[in-house]
Amino acid sequence: MANPVLTPQRFEREGATGPGWASTAGPSSGAATQAAAGTKAAGGGRFGSIPDVPHDGPTMTLGGSMTAIGVLFAIILAAGSFGWMQVDQTSEARIDPETGQEVMVNTTSMPGWLLISVLVGLGLAILTIVKPKLSPFTAPAYALAYGVALGAISAVYNAEWNGIVVQAIGATLAVFFVMFFLYATRIIKVTKKYVAVVVAATLGIFVMYAVTWIATLFGADIMFWNEPSALGIGISVVIVIVAALNLGLDFAFIEQASKAGAPKYMEWFGAFGVTVTVVWLYLEILRLLSLLRQ
Repeated sequence: MANPVLTPQRFEREGATGPGWASTAGPSSGAATQAAAGTKAAGGGRFGSIPDVPHDGPTMTLGGSMTAIGVLFAIILAAGSFGWMQVDQTSEARIDPETGQEVMVNTTSMPGWLLISVLVGLGLAILTIVKPKLSPFTAPAYALAYGVALGAISAVYNAEWNGIVVQAIGATLAVFFVMFFLYATRIIKVTKKYVAVVVAATLGIFVMYAVTWIATLFGADIMFWNEPSALGIGISVVIVIVAALNLGLDFAFIEQASKAGAPKYMEWFGAFGVTVTVVWLYLEILRLLSLLRQ
């Protein structure tokens, strides 16, 4: 699923309502609104030129945002370990009807609360998007709920393809740090064109997800993109690339909001947005590796 969190509209709305960081009338407010709409500045960036504005109290910093991201990642890993241990894996000896020989059949059962954990995480995500001021509390809770779910899902994948989870985690972290390096060194510049292309591609993927899910409810089978074929693997690779490019948008949001003097709680909101993208990226890499294994 695409990241709906760190958007220009979000910057504009928080800029208009946040405690003193773009809420004043006159030129500063107008400039912040123009920046949020995506006007191109000399230095590029996702939101264009975001002005320095007066602020009351502590403000958002890049260091604080990176710390918050690290905390959320740690919570996901810890919760994931718990979720992993809740998956039951049993082995049973059965007679193969074709060969008549005894074979060991492995059975993996998902915990009954998995759907509840996913729904709780989804609810917390929606609450965080609607009420960013709660993000210092809801973002860690989201990481906890989704971490448990990711752990259980990962255990099921690993039962089918041993070692796939370690590969997926390593690949996800590698993509994250590579994208951070490319953004920090300005090898990748988040311009208006970059934003337009990534947003359009992400929206297309979301539509594909939605259409497939709705069709499944009516009994149709159009999961061609989830098959271990050249087409399915190719589509999966494209989705992973788009998810990775979304990290550039997230980094740009955090940088521009920090420069504009966003309120302190936006550190957690920015970290939450990055976490949403990383969760999506991990799941897609996990799916891609499973297709390659098949």
